[in-house]
Amino acid sequence: MEVLVAAGAVVTLAGLIGLVWCIFRVARGRRAGLNEDDLRSLMQKTVALNMGALFVSVIGLMMVVVGVLLG
Repeated sequence: MEVLVAAGAVVTLAGLIGLVWCIFRVARGRRAGLNEDDLRSLMQKTVALNMGALFVSVIGLMMVVVGVLLG
């Protein structure tokens, strides 16, 4: 079950990297001084990516928990 825990940690890390990337993407857009419509469009696209990264992170954490419980 150590493999499941290690794989879950890697998947969780990938999700966290995605979440941080979403934060930097929106921050870059705000610093660029985009107008309201462009910023709204950027944020709408980023929300979908953010939810995907959060889902990947949760799946990884579930893998870790299942690995610990079974191990």
